[in-house]
Amino acid sequence: MPKRGKKYQEAIKLVDKSKEYDLTEAVELVKKTATAKFDETVELHVKLGVDSRHADQQVRGAVVLPHGTGKEVKVLVFAKGEKVTEAENAGADYVGSDDLVAKIQGENWFDFDVVVATPDMMGVVGKLGRVLGPKGLMPNPKSGTVTFDLAKAVKEIKAGKVEYRLDKTNIIHVPVGKASFDDEKLLDNLKALLEAIIKAKPAAAKGQYLRSVALTSTMGPSLKINSNKITE
Repeated sequence: MPKRGKKYQEAIKLVDKSKEYDLTEAVELVKKTATAKFDETVELHVKLGVDSRHADQQVRGAVVLPHGTGKEVKVLVFAKGEKVTEAENAGADYVGSDDLVAKIQGENWFDFDVVVATPDMMGVVGKLGRVLGPKGLMPNPKSGTVTFDLAKAVKEIKAGKVEYRLDKTNIIHVPVGKASFDDEKLLDNLKALLEAIIKAKPAAAKGQYLRSVALTSTMGPSLKINSNKITE
């Protein structure tokens, strides 16, 4: 087990490991424990009472955070015809078709954060399934990244749209802002994300849905959140 740095050791002294914080307390504390020289990302981690191995218990979706993530997101769009102009006018960073496939395959190029495609381009995008899939970059209708409404999709992503989905251990990991955000902005983002996750509860889910909820910064300690108070 690697030794933690002095800043982390000091930060963890502020955390009561036996306590489950409410959202307001957690936001205040996560900002205090983010002591790195860079502006740390604040992340929410939610373990759900579902089994991701079953199709009827999948939890996946997207939500536009009211105050964005604090990160400039680069968007790549697969489109053709008039949809190319629509994507460019909406602010897409890269727009193309087979030329982008060749660049990604030939140059191992991944200078983008989100991939959007029109439905008629999915045959082209499918050639990249093996490289985009493992990176979580494959466009998906459920997250709104396979659509003919490119203007809406690109603008929402640029405004702070984030995707949430279960990993193999039934946990969702999502950035909710930066440590430099005001408390109110982080709190608004947190509430918007948690509300979306709660609404996405599968009908097949049994028992307690929110098993554990934690907030952390890039280099800081994890803070347990009282999940019972979230649903009150």
